[in-house]
Parts: sequence; C-alpha cells; structure tokens
Amino acid sequence: MTPARGACGPFTLAVCAEMVFRDLPVAERIRRLTALDVQVEIWDWTKHDVDELVALRDEGAVFSSMTGYVRGGLVEPEAVAELLATAEESVAVAARLGIPRLNLHGTGLDGDGLPVVPVETVTPAMWDAARATLARVAALGEAHGVVFVLENLNLEVDHPGVPFASAADCLALVSAVDSPHLRLMLDLYHAQIGEGNLVELCRRALPWIGEIQVADVPGRREPGTGEIAYPFVARALAEMGYTGTIGLEAFASRDPTEAVGAFRAAFTVA
Repeated sequence: MTPARGACGPFTLAVCAEMVFRDLPVAERIRRLTALDVQVEIWDWTKHDVDELVALRDEGAVFSSMTGYVRGGLVEPEAVAELLATAEESVAVAARLGIPRLNLHGTGLDGDGLPVVPVETVTPAMWDAARATLARVAALGEAHGVVFVLENLNLEVDHPGVPFASAADCLALVSAVDSPHLRLMLDLYHAQIGEGNLVELCRRALPWIGEIQVADVPGRREPGTGEIAYPFVARALAEMGYTGTIGLEAFASRDPTEAVGAFRAAFTVA
C-alpha cells in the first residue's frame, strides 16, 4: 500500500503554502510541496482561485487545512452572524478541496494579522458568548463532517489585542464545548512566545488537539533556526501517542526545499 501523502512515522506532515516558495505563484508552490511529499495548508480561500485549487487536488495535492471563516468574531451578535455565515461558505469550499480542518481565531484578523476589533479585557460575559458561538460552529462541523480548529496566537509579537489568544484560553473553550468537531489548532511557535513549557502543554492539551503547527523562535522560521528543541518535542509527542498532523507554518530561512527538509528531519522519530 502506498503511504498517505505526508506520512512521516506516527505523524502526517503539512506545509503552509502561504509562507514558502513566496517568489512563485501559489499553484507552483503547491506543486513544489506536493513533489516534496507533504500536505498543503492555505489561509483565506477567497484570495485564491478555487477552481485552480481543485485542479491541483486532481493532480495529487492534498490540502490539510484552511481558514474556516472570512469575517466575524466570537462575541458580538453581528460579528457572530458574519462568522457563522462565512463558515458555511468555507465548509462548501472545503468539501470541493477535501479539506478536513477549518481554522478559527479568537476574533477576525486584518491583512497584517491584527484584530479588526482589539480587546484589552475579556469579561465573563464574553467568555460565555464565545463558548456559545463555538458550540454552534461545532454543530456546523458535525452537520458537514469537518472539524473546526481554534488556533492560539501570541500577543507579544504578532497579534496584540486578540481575545482568547493563549493556548490556555483556546483549550478552555474547546474543552468546554467538548465536541469532536471543535478541536485545538495548537501552534507551538505562538505558545513558546506566550507560555512556554511546550511538552507539558502538549500533554495537557492532547485529548483536544486537532493539529499542531510549528515554527522556531525567534523569527518564525523552520525548526533548527531558533531556541525550540523540536526533535525533543517530536519524540515526546510520539511517546504520548500523538498521531496527527504537524503543520509547518513558517518562513524559510534558506532555500525552501532545504527548509522543508529540516522540518521533516526534526519530526522524523527514530
């Protein structure tokens, strides 16, 4: 039997096409990544030619995840309505592309990754509203056979003002909803900046993880360029029984093919 695209020991490897081979058109980036035997992550599907992506799927590309909403947020009624409406649109696109996971954030982000409506203090009422919204999102996922994943972000460097940003916040919301159609997109780059203690964080979050994303700190580049001992993290994940997707959401510090190779080497568990 031919191994599934991206198979690497107990893990499946994916790479974000938005962040590597950036001098090439998106279609060529996806072809390059497919040739490197990894799955492909995209962000906002409205920025792409969906028919072209479908054709790339027919060529053999496997898409692992994409952003699961276009506008909106988890708390204010109008923002919630926008999030749910654009999540429905995203589900339809995901079905065409065979995408199993749709990514969410604590609020809508602009083109620079900053919150459309920054928040300084999250109140108990906001927590209740976010939990209720995510329960509705989970029901949408169940109806369409997909999993929505809530991603943690860091406030210190990349995403100041985002509510429900930390891994602890996202884990609290996902576990409160406790649906197999709402899981955690655990981004270890963001977690290292905001929280640290990555192996224990993974262990605590394990029952609710839908996917793990990685990049090194500082610089948000491939493993081996910064302070995170990703081979150690990989062994720990294997030992605790994680068998899901690891996504490289990082800029390449060198030739992108070499960067993807460094990523694969870091998550190859002997």
